[in-house]
Amino acid sequence: MVRQASLLNPVPQLLLPTKHLTTLYGGGYTSSSPPCKPCSSSLLLLDATHSPSFLCSSCSGGGAALQSSSPGGLKTVDNNAKNSIEYKAYRFDEEESELFPHIQTLRNFPKEEIVGRVVMVRFDSNILLREELNKSCHSVSNAIHTITYLLEAGAKLVLVSDWKKTTTSKLLDAETIAGFLSSIIGYQVVAVQCKSSDASSKIEVLKSVDIVLLENLSEFKEEVANSSKFAELLSSGVDIFVSDSFSCSHKVLASTVGVARFCSACLAGFHFEESLRQLKEVAETDKKPYVAIIGGGSFCDKKAALHFLASRCDGMIFIGMMAFQIMHALEHSLPSVLLEPGAQKEALNIIKFARQRNIFILYPKDFWCINDEFPGRVDLVPAHAISAGWLPVDLGPSSLDEINSVLTKCKKILWIGPAKLKFANQYTDGTSNLVRMLDEASKKECDITVVGSMACKAISLDSSPISSYDGIESASVVWGFFNGRKLPGIMALDRAYPFVIDWSLAYHNPALPLVVDIGSGNGMFLLEMARRRKDLNFLGLEINKKLVRRCLDFVQQNGLQNGYFIATNATSTFRTIISSYPGKLVLVSIQCPNPDFTDPENRWRMLQRSLVEAVADLLAHEGKVFLQSDVEVVAERMRELFLKYGKGKLTLLNDQPNTKRYEGVWLEENPFGVRSDWEQHVIDRGGSMYRLLLSKPPIVECSEWFRERNL
Repeated sequence: MVRQASLLNPVPQLLLPTKHLTTLYGGGYTSSSPPCKPCSSSLLLLDATHSPSFLCSSCSGGGAALQSSSPGGLKTVDNNAKNSIEYKAYRFDEEESELFPHIQTLRNFPKEEIVGRVVMVRFDSNILLREELNKSCHSVSNAIHTITYLLEAGAKLVLVSDWKKTTTSKLLDAETIAGFLSSIIGYQVVAVQCKSSDASSKIEVLKSVDIVLLENLSEFKEEVANSSKFAELLSSGVDIFVSDSFSCSHKVLASTVGVARFCSACLAGFHFEESLRQLKEVAETDKKPYVAIIGGGSFCDKKAALHFLASRCDGMIFIGMMAFQIMHALEHSLPSVLLEPGAQKEALNIIKFARQRNIFILYPKDFWCINDEFPGRVDLVPAHAISAGWLPVDLGPSSLDEINSVLTKCKKILWIGPAKLKFANQYTDGTSNLVRMLDEASKKECDITVVGSMACKAISLDSSPISSYDGIESASVVWGFFNGRKLPGIMALDRAYPFVIDWSLAYHNPALPLVVDIGSGNGMFLLEMARRRKDLNFLGLEINKKLVRRCLDFVQQNGLQNGYFIATNATSTFRTIISSYPGKLVLVSIQCPNPDFTDPENRWRMLQRSLVEAVADLLAHEGKVFLQSDVEVVAERMRELFLKYGKGKLTLLNDQPNTKRYEGVWLEENPFGVRSDWEQHVIDRGGSMYRLLLSKPPIVECSEWFRERNL
């Protein structure tokens, strides 16, 4: 977003998140009230009486969508308007949680941008370095596909990961690991060191081989500390970063987060993409009844996650150590060794919330128990009668029967956390019984997601070959998401625009040449340009959703047919959006970005290598780039970055006739005769603007121009 001196008058919003229903309407609607039934949107469409219809703006067929035009009244928009990309963007912006950004994936990244590039792949050692590797397993095949896809696209690869003895007892040193990886992917992998004295060694080796493997990252404390210097060392000579270690998404590591600041593009590999898809599906309520089977312990640490599940599911079945916390909250007498300090209050809160939502909570009714005083003896004990000295080791038959009766009616099941109890021993077979239940459910078109390494291993061993389920091995990542945490490994990746844009809905004539203003702010510059130049289309890309909404309102109210705005982070999404435009890109402007974008620690500063490269690639021949700022160091930095990362395709227009300059570099006047609001504000106070134009040479001059630069 650019700095601005004034804003358009705010417009009241009528699309309200479900969480506001209790305040607005009373009557028992809570943050967990049912979303739009056709599409599960959390946005409800209000009618003129401000009563909820429980349909979102995209699904309220037959009626007109509502849009506010002024503080004094409402006006209706026709049904075609509510299907436009602006309304889809509105709904997406509100509905899509910040926990689930739409990230750039290797699958959708232009293949031509991979050719000849050095790509770092952060792979998951828990998947590729298993002693018993099953290539038919989806996670394994996807992880291998990430590597082979990049090689076949013409990239040079730097593989990085961490591995411990618990990962594999045989593969310890990098040379052995490199040999093992060579055998499974079918390409030679060479081990190199990544110490500071050998910072360029991997690049030297890549001149003669296609894949190098860096040392075991678990041996470097800088990895866990997310050391900036270590991250820069890892990524030295690297162009593109591909993350394929989804199990590390909840951690802040130099190899998953830190390196992202030093690469021109940061993408999700095929395994990462598939795992994220599975995580998103867990959060969806598209099929009902939807039941969560919850094992494991640490109730207090997961209280927010349990509330999340209670807001999504139709029922919760507690089978692990957390079940005892629920039972204690319901005043069952239990041995203290089964109880977690402070969990009773949190368990009561979950029970109350479930009652408010009218969903069921199921906990075991009986257990197989052991007693140290009676070695080898296993007794069946009712849940309400577990006395001191007796310890539960497995679910009893009544508990399993009750669970089975519920699961047979389900259309969607989540199993997260081990079913195994804390004191389980050789008598335990509850996990196998649960797997058999899920096996039967999968045969009845029930969607099943299994989370956690123990649960995934159990279902892979005991389920039938025809069973179908999604498996996410890292329970920590899923619990982190359920707890409402922004997962660092996901946030570090580039963003992609989530829609295929129908440009005919945005412009009357989408074939006209396009002008793009990056960081368009309140749109005053672009809107005036659109009013003056009907022979061009104008697009504003702005990260502030409210400003975009106001600009779109202005476009509609004034009948502009050649102006449009999209709420997005153009730093990451520029290539995705503009590459789909049917006409030529003739001008890109970046005006008065916030000065702190020059801070190298700011991952999301506006002007990054990936954006500059995308502009240089997509700009038409003879197209222009206009840069200006009232801060000279910012203007100098923009010029430096465009000349450095423009791939030699851009040149400064310093020798144009009849162009007034000062200090020999900067344009004295705005070449378009239209000022942005901040530009006008600076000039009115007597300040200076630092402007420059860059151009992409005409196509007839390209061959000679590239030869002169040895390109």
